Amino acid sequence: MDLVRAATDERVLRTLMEHRRLTRAELAVLIGISKPTAGESVRRLTGAGLIADTGVRTPGGRGRGRVGSYYALREDVGTALAVSIGPEGVVAEAVDAYGDVVARAGHEISRPARPALVAAAVRAVAADVVARAPAPPRLAVVSAADPVDRATGRLVQLPDAPFLVGELDPVAVLAPYVAGPVTVDNDVNWAAQAESAATDPPLADFAYLYLGEGLGCALVSDGEVRRGATGLAGEIAHLVTAGPRSRAMPLTGVFAELGLHRPGSTAIDAARLLAEAAASASLLGALGRAIGGVIAAVVALADPAAVVVGGTWGSDETILEAIRAGFAGGPRQVEIRAAATTVRPALAGARLDAAGRLRAAVVASAGAAHAVPLTGRGGA
Repeated sequence: MDLVRAATDERVLRTLMEHRRLTRAELAVLIGISKPTAGESVRRLTGAGLIADTGVRTPGGRGRGRVGSYYALREDVGTALAVSIGPEGVVAEAVDAYGDVVARAGHEISRPARPALVAAAVRAVAADVVARAPAPPRLAVVSAADPVDRATGRLVQLPDAPFLVGELDPVAVLAPYVAGPVTVDNDVNWAAQAESAATDPPLADFAYLYLGEGLGCALVSDGEVRRGATGLAGEIAHLVTAGPRSRAMPLTGVFAELGLHRPGSTAIDAARLLAEAAASASLLGALGRAIGGVIAAVVALADPAAVVVGGTWGSDETILEAIRAGFAGGPRQVEIRAAATTVRPALAGARLDAAGRLRAAVVASAGAAHAVPLTGRGGA
């Protein structure tokens, strides 16, 4: 019987998360259960401190039926932190179980990005958001513009990476601010998840190329991001491709050869790249051939249904056409499209994941209540 009650309570919670507020009668109709069963579930969840009577009533009385009470999740069921660490700065958001941002803070990062300074910025935005959120965060999800060790969540230094913050440990930095787990992943992986969610139906097999200050790729297969044994799958900067004058070289070397790095850095100067590509057909062609060669390698190995290109300069239509031309003529053809999510796509992906994990945590807390006998409570 406890399993039946737990399943009913989960369906009630998830239906309230989708519709925000409902009466017991509406819950019964939407879930397909009896009104008494819906009422018992509402009573259990109210007693567990997960939902509450909103105080809003349906029209009733005088021949119009019984007055119904609207129920919703309690504000204090918790929030989740979504944190983005990148060249543009550190941003933290508190997200509720509906996926709404209820508090937000940002902090700029100076160059070069030293681990101690980045850690201090993460603490500052986390503390700010936690202080202003309507409920404490149960968990955190972090997007980082560096490779991430999937076993530890620490950031990994790779040669020629443009945004180096050392072996920063976001899990340890954020642990004091959340009651539960801290999940860390690379920003391009989160951007790919946002892209999948932005399409209808969701993309399940695709490669996501990020072309901005840095270069990255996420591989999505059967709806799951493939991270590799250590979390370094998709690091395309050193993939060998066609450089200027048809010389084979690592992709990052192409930008050095074309003089498109910022002075003293391996970061790509996006503004200069766009300006010079617009004025030089030969430079535009060189970029298209180099990136088209990388896509050809990705297609040969990963067999995606489509390749999505995003980033500060990658989704520019002129650049995208050059990439398509550089890829054309190969033995295997796939659609190359611009990313649909263009505003902080990595943070958007982390936010979606944080909301999903929060919803699962709220449901799990309802299930935990069933493990303890509750005197005088019966029904399904």
